[in-house]
Amino acid sequence: MFSLFLHLNAEICPNILPKAEINSRQLNNNKMNWIFLILGGLFEVAFASCLGKMKETTGNATIMWGAGFLVCLIISMGLLIKATETLPIGTAYAVWTGIGAVGTVLVGIFIFNEPATFWRIVFITTLICSIIGLKAVSSH
Repeated sequence: MFSLFLHLNAEICPNILPKAEINSRQLNNNKMNWIFLILGGLFEVAFASCLGKMKETTGNATIMWGAGFLVCLIISMGLLIKATETLPIGTAYAVWTGIGAVGTVLVGIFIFNEPATFWRIVFITTLICSIIGLKAVSSH
């Protein structure tokens, strides 16, 4: 919405807001959306971790972990939606799920004592390289 306002402002009154300032603002907005995307991915790890803890608990603790799951889910989705304002949906979704997958596997290994087999490490490393590659080739 803000970028649309800047674009319309530049079209209607080109002397009020120079193009260099518009490009600078769009670049800053784009950087913020990458930060929102990364935070959204981290909240995805949190909601997946809450699911893991729900499995291990009973009674009121299960309800609390369930509430944590819902809160983290809503925040994660909200940040993903915000990030897609300037980032391509395919790139944003791939990075978001990649961060969630890598983070969830690491939480599983370090917190839930899941096995850290050779092939799990190889494929998680491949996923990390893919996320970095998507960021590098993204035009935004």
